Amino acid sequence: VQLQASGGGLVQTGEPLRLACAASGSIFKTNVMGWYRQAAGKQRELVGAFADGGSTNYADSVKGRFTVSRDSAMNTVYLQMNSLKPEDTAVYYCNLKQWALRLGRRRNYDYWGQGTQVTVSS
Repeated sequence: VQLQASGGGLVQTGEPLRLACAASGSIFKTNVMGWYRQAAGKQRELVGAFADGGSTNYADSVKGRFTVSRDSAMNTVYLQMNSLKPEDTAVYYCNLKQWALRLGRRRNYDYWGQGTQVTVSS
């Protein structure tokens, strides 16, 4: 599975930005996709992602400002970021998780994109 993210860049405080991530390869129907980010000197954290059943989970810091959406037919996930703040500055990573039954046992798969830089200036 390959994940290609796009849409990062430099914006000013309060401006919007939209990220996209297209998945290709051997993608199962069990897949869920989402976004994580890693700021300099910090651990990678969840931004927003789909969960089994179609619900979405968001970090408290982005609730009400960021929205994750998807085009299942195109295996693409988007991250609409509004009202950006300097503390949103980070490398944003696309993630795809999926599982399959192998010899009667569930096997989990976890894939990451290459990351795209988002910088919010004050």
